[in-house]
Amino acid sequence: MKDILSNLSTVKRRITNTCEKTGRNSSDVKLLLATKTVAADKIEIALAQGETLIGENKVQELKEKFETLQTIPHQTHFIGHLQSNKIKEVLKYVDCIQSVDRISLVNKLQKRLDFEDKTIDVFIQVNTSYENSKFGIEPKKALDFALKLKAYERINIKGLMTIGLFSADNEKVRNCFRMLKNIQYQMLDKGIPSQELSMGMSGDLETAIEEGSTMIRVGTAIFGKRHYPDSYYWNETK
Repeated sequence: MKDILSNLSTVKRRITNTCEKTGRNSSDVKLLLATKTVAADKIEIALAQGETLIGENKVQELKEKFETLQTIPHQTHFIGHLQSNKIKEVLKYVDCIQSVDRISLVNKLQKRLDFEDKTIDVFIQVNTSYENSKFGIEPKKALDFALKLKAYERINIKGLMTIGLFSADNEKVRNCFRMLKNIQYQMLDKGIPSQELSMGMSGDLETAIEEGSTMIRVGTAIFGKRHYPDSYYWNETK
């Protein structure tokens, strides 16, 4: 518990310091707890400190933690690759899907939402690093995709999401975030509601905030190193 509280304080200080450096208000940057593989009791500790956003990557974990966390006020975002056959289950547990990246998924999502008479908030995931190992729509196709998505009345576009390049070259990472910001400008110019930019994680949150992030997704820096390889989170085939 002490480690989580200390780590949370450190992350909040990193956010505040970066915002002060760049002339931004720290209240404009939301902290989403990336809680994949994190036990529900540990998540409870962070939520008890006033945090209100968590992000999960897998449907099974959503189900396992739901009962424990449902009495604590918070919102749950799905931040992993969403397979079409998991839409029904995901909609039971989340307030927002941050990984919408293809029309085939949108069509099935709309159909399920029609059936349930519901709406859902979404972020468009953009593959700004151009890595085959990452999901997300190609940057050059993002605006056209958003224009099509805007016509789906059950789906509310809230913003854009990306995963920065995993690189020690900070400028290459920065370019990913800057690209997403430029796409946001294009979308806003076309009247597409995309005020949120979900970008930046434990290792690159400062760079993301400098480039305009409004939501950072932090797990390891708060809950500690995970005992799972990256393939655990991104193992679905495209």
